[in-house]
Amino acid sequence: MKRFPMGRIPGMTTLAAAMLLAAGVPVAAQAQSNVTIYGSMDAGVAYVNNQSGSANWIAQQGGTQPDRWGLRGVEDLGGGNRAIFLLENGFSTLTGSTIKAGSMFNRQSWLGLQSDKMGTLTLGHMTTFNFDWLGPMSTAYLGMNWYMFHPGNLDELANTSVVQVDNSVRYVTPDFAGFKAGAMISLGNNTNFANGRKWSVAANYTNGGFKASAVYSNENNRTPNVAVLGGATFQGQPVGTYAATNVENMGAGVSYGFGPWLLHALYTRVKLQSPGFSDTYQSFDGGANYATSVANTITFGAATTSLSGKRWTQVSLGDVYAFSKRTQVYLSGVYQHASGNGAITAINTIGASSTANQVVIMSGVHHSF
Repeated sequence: MKRFPMGRIPGMTTLAAAMLLAAGVPVAAQAQSNVTIYGSMDAGVAYVNNQSGSANWIAQQGGTQPDRWGLRGVEDLGGGNRAIFLLENGFSTLTGSTIKAGSMFNRQSWLGLQSDKMGTLTLGHMTTFNFDWLGPMSTAYLGMNWYMFHPGNLDELANTSVVQVDNSVRYVTPDFAGFKAGAMISLGNNTNFANGRKWSVAANYTNGGFKASAVYSNENNRTPNVAVLGGATFQGQPVGTYAATNVENMGAGVSYGFGPWLLHALYTRVKLQSPGFSDTYQSFDGGANYATSVANTITFGAATTSLSGKRWTQVSLGDVYAFSKRTQVYLSGVYQHASGNGAITAINTIGASSTANQVVIMSGVHHSF
């Protein structure tokens, strides 16, 4: 990460300055203000044993975490108060293209006020508490393996198009002896107040190596990606255009680090409702990391997910070697077995296997800045 006082970024070109101005970022401010330019790049190759009936080698990106870059700003207002903002864009290292065409800051764009005594209030296009507080308890996050997110990402742990919510207002309390809580609402911005409305509450606790989080969300008119889970219809609707009238999304997770070990466990439960129908998607996820040295970590995790008589069970094993705090290389594998009621394999972002089993082995390099 690079931090510079606003208006004093070395080597800033006219184009860069224009980009900041277009994004609403001031390029001249008080000395106590700064902008942080940050990002993450990840690229490698992966072997898939069965993708639509054939083995395949693919170039893959974001194997450990998504490619992105962003601008984080803060202005010191005095008395423990600050103005803050964040702008973040997702892109592909492999192609150089943005993840969402026509959206400059598809991942996040928000601004707000922060107070040591009163907490933090932000407004804009933001990620959910599921992503921010539950995701870091998952095998996919702690095991640095994108393919271990749960099938379809219905519990919103991975950063996909359903995770960000527009027109949002969010409040997080100050830290009280390791405990903080938050609340968030996303407005539908139409005359029917309930249409498109999403709200959530969350709690987080940290004490030394122990961390715990719990989240409850209630979302109207959501379109979860059930198409990847198999079947032509779901709740009487075509899977490709399925829309839930209401979704209750909740979960809790813990992690504990001691010595060379990091243990973690997570439970998520998503209730999908449409007129005359109600189904529950739930996942149990857990694993362990073991540091064989200061630089090297072995990761292991397992998860099982169920929905409407379908079940997906997956396990992962990996090794991550850190050249530095910012640069790592990795080798990891994922196995998934799908069973019941027409379920198809649904390893995150990988096309389905022609059988009930699928294996992905990947290797690559990750660098953050």
